[in-house]
Amino acid sequence: MREVAIIGVGTTKFGELWDRSFRDIAVEAGLKAIEDAGISGDDIDALYGGNMSAGRFVEQEHIGALISDYAGLSGLHIAATRVEAGCASGALALHSAVLSVASGWYDLVIAAGVEKMTDVDDDIASDLLVSGVDREWEAICGATLPSLFALMAKAHMQKYHTTSEQMAKVAVKNHVNATHNPLAQYRRAISAEAVLGSPMVADPLHMLDCSGIADGASAAVVCTAETAKKYTESPIYVKASAQASDTISLHDRRDLTTMDATVFAAKKAYQMAALEPTQIDVAEVHDSYTIAELIAIEDLGFFEKGAGGTATEEGQTELGGKIPINPSGGLKACGHPLGATGIRQVAEIVQQLRGEAGKRQVPNAEVGLTHNIGGTGGTAIVHIFTR
Repeated sequence: MREVAIIGVGTTKFGELWDRSFRDIAVEAGLKAIEDAGISGDDIDALYGGNMSAGRFVEQEHIGALISDYAGLSGLHIAATRVEAGCASGALALHSAVLSVASGWYDLVIAAGVEKMTDVDDDIASDLLVSGVDREWEAICGATLPSLFALMAKAHMQKYHTTSEQMAKVAVKNHVNATHNPLAQYRRAISAEAVLGSPMVADPLHMLDCSGIADGASAAVVCTAETAKKYTESPIYVKASAQASDTISLHDRRDLTTMDATVFAAKKAYQMAALEPTQIDVAEVHDSYTIAELIAIEDLGFFEKGAGGTATEEGQTELGGKIPINPSGGLKACGHPLGATGIRQVAEIVQQLRGEAGKRQVPNAEVGLTHNIGGTGGTAIVHIFTR
């Protein structure tokens, strides 16, 4: 297998982009990544686009060809493929790109993610979100994505004495980080009191425990390490790309407080990279709900099972802490356009490892990790990067 590197990234503003179309934001992110890498269209062998549900959000399918066409690549007749894994669609696009380059099939490809969620009303958006879980066994009974994460939160609270205040601290931290991210959807600090005083969505999760609806796109240029030397003196290397699955429905899970897909994907990733969790300098993890971040930092091995809440409360996951988590603001504050998130996380880590993250920079970051899940953890994808 060949060594793989990332030489360019690009991300749009995340938020309610009323005046932008699906194709507009997809092309903007792609062009930013191409310009960042210093390549031309002729250098691109293939494109992988992560997208969860454009067919229902904007009534557009055949996304691969659409993005290629409006990016001005149709005349090159490259292979353009849309991939889907619920909220992990972006990470799956990168995983697919890495595999295609590492195998020797392609030398340089684009991995992109895009979602336009605000063109439908809230009821439709909520229904689309729950399509990432088991519709026949969960959604048909009235379960929503917040209610399913609320079940995990309740189980975590009962088993490990995690508190609502500790979950609120996740939102507080990520909103503070987002104030330093010019692309973030919510660039304002909030207090724990504000989180706990916001309307209850699904007990114990309040409105400010939950990520919102957003539009956005992100892209990365992926190539062989040898090819990377032609364009940059300091590429970011992909040391591991691991995917794992679990039951799509919660009632079949071994443990509601653990996402086994994350545990297995992380184990594979650490083995590929020949690294331990203690060697990760910065991580972007899936925090669509505050409890999701607590479970993630435990399942990724950063803290013992059940200790995520206490670690967060003590500030160990803040900038300057033991392991900075979600310096971008995470899904909670940077925003969560479903298909774009997995690539946006990668763009953040690339900036961190390059030393280009400004006021949210983790000093001397050399090793970074991204973690992206689909639904309630039916899919998990973990990537590890080094300078």
